Amino acid sequence: MARDVSDSTPVGSKEELVSWIAAGEKPESRFRIGTEHEKFPFYRSDLAPVPYEGRPGAGGIRALLEGMQQRLGWEPIVDDGNIIGLAGPDDVGGAISLEPGGQFELSGAPLETVHETSRELLDHIAQVKAVAAPHEIGFVALGASPLWTRAETPVMPKGRYKIMANYMPKVGTMGLDMMFRTCTVQVNLDFATEADMVRKLRVSLALQPLATALFASSPFLERKLNGFQSMRSEIWRDTDKARSGMLSFAFDEGMSYERYVDYALDVPMYFVKRGDIYHDVAGASFRDLLGGRLPQLPGERATISDWANHLSTIFPEVRLKRFLEMRGADAGPPDMLVALPAFWVGLLYDRQSLDAAWDLVKGWSAEERQALRDTVPKQGLAATIARRKLADIAVEILELSRAGLARRARLDASGRDESHYLAPVAEIVSKGETLAQRLEARYRDAWQGRVEPVMTEFAL
Repeated sequence: MARDVSDSTPVGSKEELVSWIAAGEKPESRFRIGTEHEKFPFYRSDLAPVPYEGRPGAGGIRALLEGMQQRLGWEPIVDDGNIIGLAGPDDVGGAISLEPGGQFELSGAPLETVHETSRELLDHIAQVKAVAAPHEIGFVALGASPLWTRAETPVMPKGRYKIMANYMPKVGTMGLDMMFRTCTVQVNLDFATEADMVRKLRVSLALQPLATALFASSPFLERKLNGFQSMRSEIWRDTDKARSGMLSFAFDEGMSYERYVDYALDVPMYFVKRGDIYHDVAGASFRDLLGGRLPQLPGERATISDWANHLSTIFPEVRLKRFLEMRGADAGPPDMLVALPAFWVGLLYDRQSLDAAWDLVKGWSAEERQALRDTVPKQGLAATIARRKLADIAVEILELSRAGLARRARLDASGRDESHYLAPVAEIVSKGETLAQRLEARYRDAWQGRVEPVMTEFAL
């Protein structure tokens, strides 16, 4: 997660919340691509997780953040005296942040092309590896932590995570696993109008299970096979149903910014931040805060910060803020981390591909979409919807994405458009074999039933 928003402007009505989201509208000429990706740090000597303060003879997460601060010159983000992230310059954007179990996240700057996204990723990996090297720390990007139990996983000193960790077991069985043992890659994309938002939201929700299958990389948990291609996606199925899922209402007639705001207002809150203090209001209603009736903070009124931060604690497969966030994919190797934004940009930033994708998915019922979502974590591309295999649908959708990127015609110095970043996904589609299935094959053959080699063979 990126840094919390700081804007004390008071909010007094639902209409203001709607207007705040609507203010994200942009002309197509200003559409940008924001990519976020997480990775697990580990000590190379024994593959142990990296605690915040480190261990004798080696620095930890704090040392990584301090090293990155010195290298980049970015502003530190501090929580109760602990550096817990870095904020890039306001005119550039971007941030480095920590997930609850020490997952190291880059929230990329808003960029114009996937070429720039690729450069940003490679620069970040080179920088963080240079900072980590003296501490013998490596990184692996997979959808779920392959080795460590929850008890072995470190806890980061961030106030909001304490509140979330206390609340999660009350609303699902897998919330703590989501917090401490998963990594994702997501892309944030813009919309021009309310109608454009609705079309993009519907297409991306319907196809999010396809992205889950294509990017599945989490067949291991606690040093053994877990029975899933995307354990990360399976974990989300029982994290907190009130704030996750497929948003079936988005396909109803009259879908709008206001309808999403109504949904968000009904999602229970986690916290209210005042100054540097996170006030635990888990389970409370934002409607009560909006009206100054929050029992835990009598008389306190909602601010823009409260609304932005509340929206960041809602976790559907596609999330609406002032942009749309694609949230269905496991983290993976660098080429897959870049393929994810390329995949969605080709579909959503080209009108012809977007309309064709809508034609393909618009006949699917809510029940069919949900059934696909429920079966994809285990079955991957073998899952079916509307009597069609997802593997066959993937062929059509990948071609739409490729064509969309080609029509965008954003060329690099070698004259290549952005479609070449789809190459690793194209290989998966052509072979019908996901990264998760490749990992399982390595486990059974070359690794002789051991999971540990994944940490070195797939280290960034």
